[in-house]
Amino acid sequence: MHVPDGFINAPTSAVTGVVAAGAIAVSLRGARRELDERTAPLAGLVAAFIFAVQMLNFPVAAGTSGHLLGGALAAILVGPFTGVLCVSVVLLMQGILFADGGLTALGVNITDMAIVTTVVAYALFRGLVKVLPRTRRSVTVASFVAALVSVPAAALAFTVLYWIGGTTDVAIGKVATAMIGVHVLIGIGEAVITALTVGAVIAVRPDLVYGARGLQQRLKLRVNGELVDAPGSSGPAPAPVAARSHRKVWITGLVASLLLAGFVSFYASADPDGLEKVAADKGIDEKTEEHAAADSPLADYGVKDISDARISGGLAGVIGVGVTVVAGSAVFWSVRRRRSDDASPADTETTV
Repeated sequence: MHVPDGFINAPTSAVTGVVAAGAIAVSLRGARRELDERTAPLAGLVAAFIFAVQMLNFPVAAGTSGHLLGGALAAILVGPFTGVLCVSVVLLMQGILFADGGLTALGVNITDMAIVTTVVAYALFRGLVKVLPRTRRSVTVASFVAALVSVPAAALAFTVLYWIGGTTDVAIGKVATAMIGVHVLIGIGEAVITALTVGAVIAVRPDLVYGARGLQQRLKLRVNGELVDAPGSSGPAPAPVAARSHRKVWITGLVASLLLAGFVSFYASADPDGLEKVAADKGIDEKTEEHAAADSPLADYGVKDISDARISGGLAGVIGVGVTVVAGSAVFWSVRRRRSDDASPADTETTV
């Protein structure tokens, strides 16, 4: 759903740029409360993983594909404020290095793909977690539903922005019907990817899932062949022994991201994504402008002057994962350090 230059007029793009900048500023402050010794090392990895999975377009209808947006996944794994920053880092890297998503439309894309998806997904996720049984399975189910809803919500947000500042004269009802319809299907793919990822992490390291914090479990005792709750055993579930180090999880996640971007991406669907398909069918793309970074050595997710498509695309994906994890980690460690610097001695004593 990367919006290119020319879809939305300059005044609307400027306003969304201001909105995006304000949201990022708020998120930088909010992320200080979310990032700790568990999430800070992994936030950059989450951004890199989202970058990698976004390269894996999956078919959703005849001649149409979709890809992960990632707002729900990031918010649930590392927190909503950090989630906005994760997706924003991905969009910035894609726009500058890969000519994916217009630079003048960067505010539109951050507002739509980072802010709307994260806010909608996490609000729904928290509401579901409160009413569902407090179990790990409930977190996975809530992740599925939140991710599913976040994608058509982003499609609706784009429709509103197009209604306000679209550069072509297309009936808004047709745009809304087409956008929301195809993105409901894409949302199913988003939900599956999000639920599988959250479920995999929570199965081995529940302490690393921000959305699973506060879950309580009771110690079970076997009495006469039946499992019963041990008296007085309610409380936070202890972190597993593996929680002593994040290195194994970080390395596993990085290797998975590199494999997805460097190898699996070659087999992704080549069909246009939901926005591209709707834009072509409805004429929204009539005034599309050439990307300012169209001459980038990595434009269109390929390395310039490498003729072999498999090697070119795979190498571009590996470079993208590497740049994103470095840029993301630098941002999140800086935010984490700022939090440590802002903590007063009194706060430290209280925390201890």
